[in-house]
Amino acid sequence: MRERWRVYGKKADFNRIAQTFHISPVTARIIRNRDVDGEDAIRRYLYGTVEDLYDPRRMKDMGKAADLVEEAVRNGVKIAISSDFDVDGIFSGMILLEGILRIGGEASVYTPDRVKEGYGLNDRIVEEAHSEGYGMILTCDNGIAAAEPILRAKELGMTVVVTDHHEVPYTLEENGERRYHLPAADAVVDHKQEDCPYPFKKLCGAGVTYKLIQILYERFGVEREELYRLLEYAAIATVADVMDLEGENRIIVREGLRRLGATKNLGLQALMEVNGMDPKHLTAYHIGFIIGPCFNAAGRLETVKMAFDLLKAKTREEATARAETLKELNDSRKNMTLKGAEQAVEVIEQSPWKQDKILLVRLHGCHESLVGIIAGRIREKYYKPVFVFTDAEEGIKGSGRSIEGYHMFDGLMQCQDLLERFGGHAMAAGLSLKEENLEPLRKRLNDACTLTQEELTPLVQIDVPMPLSYITEELIEEFKLLEPFGKGNTKPIFAQQHFQIAKGSIIGKNKNVMKFQVIGQDNTAMEALYFGDLDDLIQLIKTEYGEEQFERMMEGRRNDVDLAFTYYPSVNEFRGRRSLQIVIQNYCRIRR
Repeated sequence: MRERWRVYGKKADFNRIAQTFHISPVTARIIRNRDVDGEDAIRRYLYGTVEDLYDPRRMKDMGKAADLVEEAVRNGVKIAISSDFDVDGIFSGMILLEGILRIGGEASVYTPDRVKEGYGLNDRIVEEAHSEGYGMILTCDNGIAAAEPILRAKELGMTVVVTDHHEVPYTLEENGERRYHLPAADAVVDHKQEDCPYPFKKLCGAGVTYKLIQILYERFGVEREELYRLLEYAAIATVADVMDLEGENRIIVREGLRRLGATKNLGLQALMEVNGMDPKHLTAYHIGFIIGPCFNAAGRLETVKMAFDLLKAKTREEATARAETLKELNDSRKNMTLKGAEQAVEVIEQSPWKQDKILLVRLHGCHESLVGIIAGRIREKYYKPVFVFTDAEEGIKGSGRSIEGYHMFDGLMQCQDLLERFGGHAMAAGLSLKEENLEPLRKRLNDACTLTQEELTPLVQIDVPMPLSYITEELIEEFKLLEPFGKGNTKPIFAQQHFQIAKGSIIGKNKNVMKFQVIGQDNTAMEALYFGDLDDLIQLIKTEYGEEQFERMMEGRRNDVDLAFTYYPSVNEFRGRRSLQIVIQNYCRIRR
């Protein structure tokens, strides 16, 4: 896939920043590239703690919500927590459940059936909770779009408190202005509300519920350290829900990861153990690609009750058994996802709409819980906004994943007359519709799409064009200050235009890693590893330089192969020996 390579051009006095914070000018430049500007912002970025989190009371209706929950707890009113089936729903539900039980309340978690009911609060949950004696509905990671179920709860005399982080539904007036529609709840806590003064707008659902429990713990005299233990839940949800790792999210994830390594939750201990994870060296990667998917597998392929049962396990034996089941379920999901993605590519390649800017793919027989993951895979392959649809009990259901520059929720808002139900935000959405409306939806979304060809070409942002001689173990250690890495705080990318390849070899148990001995423009030699698609890399070398030069390179003989790499430096430890190396992220040929 063609890429745009661009070096950040943001300006600052990098030497002064470096001296003030005792870091290298390279690190100072990376921080500025992340739009962190000003000494206070830099301090929070590098060294921010829980003390730097904003006061929850700044969020609209948060005080009112805390009043209502406190009143329910003190009066013995049973609280039905309306959660959801994804990772954010699971962990925002756990934060509320543990928090309310800790202050002496009575609460249970209710989740929708993904296949039969779809996302969020519904009438069945309301009716069931009411019949079982619950007087309050407290939503998490949902509720902002649940107008009808909330009206039903109010008809039954229930108190309703919404905590959510999704976009507020709206309709467009004739003059083009948005008219927002809030549910008729007793309190609506969602920082996406237009008139909410909360300064950070990127919390996930678990981040919002953490803030609510913070106020309640203060009112009931619970030690602050008990509140901080809930940060591990909020961290898992933040990374798994692909929130930007900036501002408060960055602090939540960094502090949560630290506590997760020493978690007292038997279920999380067991899940890390069965996946072969070292709790002392956890990163956001482990949440995003191991822990998160295991919990998502429960919500996707089986009842989400499995995930809650794991988190509530009382013995190590019970926790291990449940963790192993979740791991097996996730392994099954991976295989099903791979097959579904292959089927989706086949459909696209044979379709008359392959060149559309927004891809809408209809899959038959695909488990509906996998369409979002498949949409993400297809987005990566084609770098376009993607919706993947499959059969539902009535009509079809879909899930979408977007790219920078296209607001998926706003796009669907322009087509809501074609949809039965939908929700989401800029980068992801879920929807259901009648099958006959699929083609009209495809046409309308694409007709309205303003994405340019440039915006449809992946952008690789290079932090620093850094020679290999700059790399030291001390600098690599310093880069740990920039963690956690993820969306909104990407791992730094360095680059050099010309690397001579002294030797190449294919390594790894599955022969899927390329190891190069490279010589940089400053004549520094170093080992370089590439973990991406080897077929594409090899094809580029052969196309640009010919079969003979490729063979000479692989044999370690003098050759003409000269490539540009973006890279990240690391330390290789092997049999007690440490050496510097680079891990290649992207490659191309730049002609001299």
